[in-house]
Amino acid sequence: MTTLTIPTPLEKDANLRPLPWRRMAWVTWRHHRIALGGVAVFLGALAVWLWRVGLQLHHAYAAAIDCHPAGSTACGELVINFDATGGILKGGFVLQPVPALIGAFVGPLVLARELETGTFRYAWTQAFGRRRWTLAKLVMLGVAVTAVAGAFSVLVSWYYQPYLAPGRFYSATSPLHHWLFDLRGVAFAAWTLTAFAMGALAGMLIRQVVPAIVATLAGYTALAVVVGAVLRANYQPASHFWRAQWIEGSGLLALSALLIAVTVWLVHRRAA
Repeated sequence: MTTLTIPTPLEKDANLRPLPWRRMAWVTWRHHRIALGGVAVFLGALAVWLWRVGLQLHHAYAAAIDCHPAGSTACGELVINFDATGGILKGGFVLQPVPALIGAFVGPLVLARELETGTFRYAWTQAFGRRRWTLAKLVMLGVAVTAVAGAFSVLVSWYYQPYLAPGRFYSATSPLHHWLFDLRGVAFAAWTLTAFAMGALAGMLIRQVVPAIVATLAGYTALAVVVGAVLRANYQPASHFWRAQWIEGSGLLALSALLIAVTVWLVHRRAA
């Protein structure tokens, strides 16, 4: 004889619950969708600008490089047109603050907002526990901002190709040029992740959003100055570009992991 077992309300609720990682992902998205949406809009607007100016720049470069004879007046005008196209972006320094801005806008919000408003008292008593809650949010958001920054750096690399290609009418910029190196390859994404990790740690320590944002920008600037002064003090040939990229990227990744670990430890030890 078959016995029919009727599940209790608690068992029904348990069966309907999503997997923990799925629920954590949904909660993370719900809590930080405005910040992530702001990053997407910010980088999207920059991407559209780079794409439009980049098309003009590549067209101007192709016209100048294909012009014959090279010393003619017409070719000289094409060279002048190339030099004038996208002038504000030529050195790369305009885009340097982008990783810091992303990190400062997203990182401090992970913990500082909940600590400032007191909502952490409820959030960290859920089934995940405060350490798993913090680590899951930091990892998910860190992966998100790093992936978006990595995709954006591909567009940046495409934009600066004319300046890095050898030409007969100007001196090509070195791929290791200080202002361009951090905008290409893995470095841009690595700096963005580091800024995010700095922001999360600042939010945990300061527990207020606005001061944590200021501290993140200050810390990022100091680190960038140190890296620029120490790691690039010696001349490196252009062929060492990817070697230098992976060295710097690996160092920043290790630093980001350390900052995240310290943040999680502080949550466990101090956020009562």
